Amino acid sequence: MRILVVTSQFPIAGEPNRGRPLLQTISALSRLADVRVVSPVAMYPAWARPNSYLFRAPDATTRQVDGCEVTYAPYPAVPLLSRPLNGWLCGRAVGRAIAGFAPDVMLSYWLYPDAYGAMLAARRAGVPLVSGARGSDLRVRDQVSRLLTRPVLSASRRLLVVSDDLGNVAVERYDMDPERIRVIPNGCDASIFHPASRAEARRELGIASEAQLIAYVGRLVPEKGLNELLDAVQSLSGACPQLELAMIGDGPMRSEIAERLQAEPRLRVHMAGAQAPAEVARWMAAANLVTLPSYSEGHPNVLVEALACGRAVVATDVGGIPEVVDDGCGILVRPRDAAALAHALTRALDRDWDEKALSRRFSRDWNAVASDTLQACKEAVGETRRALRADVRDADVRAADAQGAEAAHRVSSVHS
Repeated sequence: MRILVVTSQFPIAGEPNRGRPLLQTISALSRLADVRVVSPVAMYPAWARPNSYLFRAPDATTRQVDGCEVTYAPYPAVPLLSRPLNGWLCGRAVGRAIAGFAPDVMLSYWLYPDAYGAMLAARRAGVPLVSGARGSDLRVRDQVSRLLTRPVLSASRRLLVVSDDLGNVAVERYDMDPERIRVIPNGCDASIFHPASRAEARRELGIASEAQLIAYVGRLVPEKGLNELLDAVQSLSGACPQLELAMIGDGPMRSEIAERLQAEPRLRVHMAGAQAPAEVARWMAAANLVTLPSYSEGHPNVLVEALACGRAVVATDVGGIPEVVDDGCGILVRPRDAAALAHALTRALDRDWDEKALSRRFSRDWNAVASDTLQACKEAVGETRRALRADVRDADVRAADAQGAEAAHRVSSVHS
């Protein structure tokens, strides 16, 4: 099967770890099918560049990323002003990028504008569309994106979501047919994320043995609850002088956080920057616990990886997080509540967690994710072909009926 993947949630020059779960899914999928990737890249004028990600133009139009052939497809955009047109602009860029590749199915992650553009390209190519939602692309807040997401879901033969919660959102907000929804949770690479010596990891990273280390892994953006996290750590630092926070990742808040740390020297924070998966696992091994105080999430892979490393988690009770975290492996708190977060962090640090039990909670690998994804694509292709055959049969019946009516009319004319 030939699968064209369309997604902007893929490594780019400014964010080499962008879309890592999708990269792992697609890399495994490429071992099961003939896969090409087109990654649309919004090109903003320098004066209007948004703060949502660290932008750098792609260093090559086409390159290999973990065994996947990726074509970066730039299209012009202006924040807010071009939003109603971004899906069409994205579709035009995708159409140019797929010349010479005749897919059986289009698989697109991120509903607008990526999957909207893929929808237009799929129609031109006469192939079915399978869409994948990650979280905030279903829980869109602006009216324009919400309006333009609806036709994507209507056109999708299958919708892939990472949690039951997201499936419910698709049904309740967009009237999506539940029969077309497939829940495919993220996997975990057990060769990287597994229990390891905390003492050894701390020696390698230069962390004191007596430190109470909390790790955050993800983009440095306000929506991840980082202001609340810093407030919580600051409120605890007086009573717990051994408390330290490691922030592994990069993003628009980096300079803002650095300024805050200069103004508040009691905050002991390690700004580790974006790291490769093996280094992320090392930081998790060094930590006492991992936290993710986001305002919204789908099925956050960082929590699966933390548990695979035998580390308990403190996270917000939003989206698909409760499908990953329960009382046996962590503590859930309300979002946007620094006091509740501080209390949960204290409780988690005081509790004696069973590392081996935590590490056994998830055993699903990326090959299983890829297999489920391929099955959904096969379903979409089979369903489309059956519908085409039915249309041909209906057309043949209509033609036969028309011919019969014409013949009857001629006979009637002769007798009259």
